[in-house]
Amino acid sequence: MVTGAESGALLVALEGLDRQVAGLRLPVEAPDAQRARVLQREIADQLDDYVLPRLRRLDAPLLAVVGGPTGAGKSTLVNSLVGVRVSPAGVLRPTTRSAVLAHNPADGTWFDDTRILPGLRRVGATTDTDDPTALRLAASDRIPAGLAVLDAPDIDSVVTRNRELATQLLAAADMWVFVTTAARYADAVPWEFLRSAVTRGTAVAVVLDRVPPHAVEEVRSHLAAMLTDQGLGGAPLFVVAETATFDALLPDVSVEPIRSWLHGLASDASLRAAVVRHTLDGAVRSLGARVFELAAAADAQAETVRRLGRAVDTAYDAAVADVDEASSDGSLLRGEVLARWQEFVGTGELMRSLEEKVGRVRDRVSAAVQGKPAPGAELVEALESGVEALVRSAADEAADQVATVWAADPAGRVLLGDDPSLRRASADLPERTARTVREWQGYVIELVRSQGQGKRRTARYLAFGVNGLGLMVMIVVFAHTGGLVAGEIAVAGGASALSQKILEAVMGDQAVRSLAEAARVDLHRRVEELLADERRRFAERLAEVAVDETAGAGLRAAVQDVEEVR
Repeated sequence: MVTGAESGALLVALEGLDRQVAGLRLPVEAPDAQRARVLQREIADQLDDYVLPRLRRLDAPLLAVVGGPTGAGKSTLVNSLVGVRVSPAGVLRPTTRSAVLAHNPADGTWFDDTRILPGLRRVGATTDTDDPTALRLAASDRIPAGLAVLDAPDIDSVVTRNRELATQLLAAADMWVFVTTAARYADAVPWEFLRSAVTRGTAVAVVLDRVPPHAVEEVRSHLAAMLTDQGLGGAPLFVVAETATFDALLPDVSVEPIRSWLHGLASDASLRAAVVRHTLDGAVRSLGARVFELAAAADAQAETVRRLGRAVDTAYDAAVADVDEASSDGSLLRGEVLARWQEFVGTGELMRSLEEKVGRVRDRVSAAVQGKPAPGAELVEALESGVEALVRSAADEAADQVATVWAADPAGRVLLGDDPSLRRASADLPERTARTVREWQGYVIELVRSQGQGKRRTARYLAFGVNGLGLMVMIVVFAHTGGLVAGEIAVAGGASALSQKILEAVMGDQAVRSLAEAARVDLHRRVEELLADERRRFAERLAEVAVDETAGAGLRAAVQDVEEVR
């Protein structure tokens, strides 16, 4: 562990790491997300509750946290060390719900504020509370200055909040006084915590409680061997023989070895500092691997969001392309649209000479001018319905495709929720599409009007009119005939060819190409906007779990800064 000016640099680096950890968001149900959230909380708690406050005040009293499994006698041990009942003890479980911190009255200022465990509110020792967010402060002359003893809840409590608090308190300790019993010293849960202490470099003392007098040597030897196997061979081991208690206190003779050892630590400044530095160095050293694991989880969050976003983009990009293709390959010029076109240009042999066809079209348009029914209006409606059906089909397919991909992903399933409407196009899409197509048709008419500025008084222009010519432009846009079968190609191709010939005769070939391209580009833009609105439904779900894609890199950089000055 660095000292002096270097400790200031370490503090700055650790504060930077603390900000990175605290600012991390893990909202996505990516693989191991829950494990990552627990890890984030553990790292943040250790930094805020122990590492940073201890590094800021290396001269603060040594904090010994008494922890262990249910019924090990932790509260009884703390009461016995203090000499009075400051922590509840009894047969009901759990007995300790709020943490109890016993300290010398001279050290009160160290614990009255939130230097350590800032998330716990301070209450007096006589306050009757089971609030897990409260820290009960008990001042006693039986605790020497320079030492504080904290009674933690059970590490295996049936109450989740108690287990979490126990873990948090043990992470805030300069030293663990780990209490177990002759009946439970081999249980799995206590050893998980003891292995964690080894990993984090925490100083540990072990109290083997409630040992039958005849089994003291046998049980002590076995536990000592187990401690050695787990890398804790140097940990002090105290044995408390099974005995009667009075008012939740053990006989002085039973706790005297533990009390003497703790008092010896408190009275020897150099020894106390060595314990503090050993644990602090271990805590800082342990951050690296855990923060890198957290960074990997942050990367997984970002990748999950990207993957789900790619599914949306792929589906809706394909939908736009499908509409583009179907609206330009002649697919629309079938069925109702084709029938209305034939009414518009007249029945008969469609491929007669241009002059005959122009005359027929002129006669039909003239009939409309004279008040007869205008088949062009029905053609407009047919085109509108065709495009609407095309867009809705593409939107339905895209929505179903995205929902299927998301449903196969744990994070996607959460985002989908129970909303069946995301599996199909929006209910108002037909209405919006119809309005969009009408607006596009109006745009095409205006294009024709502006392109025909110098031709409005010509006979051909007057014969067909702006609306008639606009419809022909639409037919040219829709009639590349790639999606039609042979018979349809002949009819639709003839319709397109006729429209183009008439337009060229009226406006010129360059103007026709310009009109058709402008109309095609504008239709693409409008369809893209319609489908962008559909796409947005999924994008909004992703926005709810937006993550910082640089978070993983930021965590790794922050922990690297710590390593460089440690």
